[in-house]
Amino acid sequence: MAGHNKWSKIKHRKKIVDKRRSKAWTMCSRALISAARQGGADPNFNFLLRAAIDEARYHNVPSDNIERAIKKGAGGGDTENYEAVRYEGYGPGGVAVIIDALTNNRTRTACDLRLIFGTNGGNLGVSGCVGHSFVHKGRIALPGTPADEARVMEAALDAGADDVLYSPGDDNDTPGTFDILTPPTAMLSIKDRLAKAGFTIAQSEFDMIPLTTVLVAGAGAKALVAFVDELEENEDVKHVYTNAEIPDSEMAALQ
Repeated sequence: MAGHNKWSKIKHRKKIVDKRRSKAWTMCSRALISAARQGGADPNFNFLLRAAIDEARYHNVPSDNIERAIKKGAGGGDTENYEAVRYEGYGPGGVAVIIDALTNNRTRTACDLRLIFGTNGGNLGVSGCVGHSFVHKGRIALPGTPADEARVMEAALDAGADDVLYSPGDDNDTPGTFDILTPPTAMLSIKDRLAKAGFTIAQSEFDMIPLTTVLVAGAGAKALVAFVDELEENEDVKHVYTNAEIPDSEMAALQ
């Protein structure tokens, strides 16, 4: 096992406390519309659509909403043309930041993000300025304890996974999480194999994982979390990735 999955703590902070369900549903709908418009309404032949459906289900988007969004995208019933755009830059303290957005107005989104970066001591950069510091992976999350390590490792690697990371629970009575990292194009097939093997899939998504992390603590950690919060509040922002590592004790204080 490669070690504890500390890099994910800041990225998933808002998902853990689940304060933004309404926005999550909106972003899921946009992703469904965009994927169906690009590749059609059949998830068996549309990889992006199947991934968007899985993410919508993770966020508990009702089936009717999912079907409605797919029909809008495939049938052209939605006049809004959402496109996926990636932005890169440097946050407070020089932390590398990647932002995935779904927007119907690139100019508006870029202006909004540039303002957020600037007012938080960062800088919105050009495409590719920090992308080399991250690797694109699929991520499948399974609940479990260290006692499950051998079984999870064997099943995941046999299915074609690249690595397995473990994040312990908040206390001795709370199960932790195995994060199974996969090639992006193999994530859904590996997820299917794990499900058929009897494992509970808590979540699956695409991730940008930093090759190296930067320790951020004290006032810097507080500033970074406030910056990420402001980015996530933007209506067009879908995911925020950083290479920051904040100590567990400070992360708990910032919840």
